[in-house]
Amino acid sequence: MKTHEPVRKSKGEKDMKYILMMNCPRTGYEQFGAWPKKDIEAHMAFMMDLNKSLRESGEFVSSEGLADPKQAKVVRAGKDGAPVTDGIFPEAKEFLAGYWIVDVDTPEQAYAIAARASAAPGPGGAQLNMPIEVRQVMSGQPDEFV
Repeated sequence: MKTHEPVRKSKGEKDMKYILMMNCPRTGYEQFGAWPKKDIEAHMAFMMDLNKSLRESGEFVSSEGLADPKQAKVVRAGKDGAPVTDGIFPEAKEFLAGYWIVDVDTPEQAYAIAARASAAPGPGGAQLNMPIEVRQVMSGQPDEFV
């Protein structure tokens, strides 16, 4: 489900956009698909409610869920510039499952949103406490390079 919206001007004086990256274990996609249907529906409803809440607060920029890592390819430019692809690497322990980009006034607000996302329900309604990596989106050169 695509929830991308046009990028808007940052709320703060300085650009305070953050990407919140939801990682899951390598086996996470198979485990998720094996959950009871009601648990999958509850999880998806939680994510939709989170996105709705972020839109209403003006903090939402975009979010996307990503396809199964088995579909991933690593691409490099060959000597002639043509794409050279390599398959998925089984030694990877975690994969990016999805992300949000939020526009907030402080880093602490981004951390609070990440904590909300981390608490999404899993099997039986128990909180998953998924790791959510939070990183500022750079909109230009860092100050030290200007």
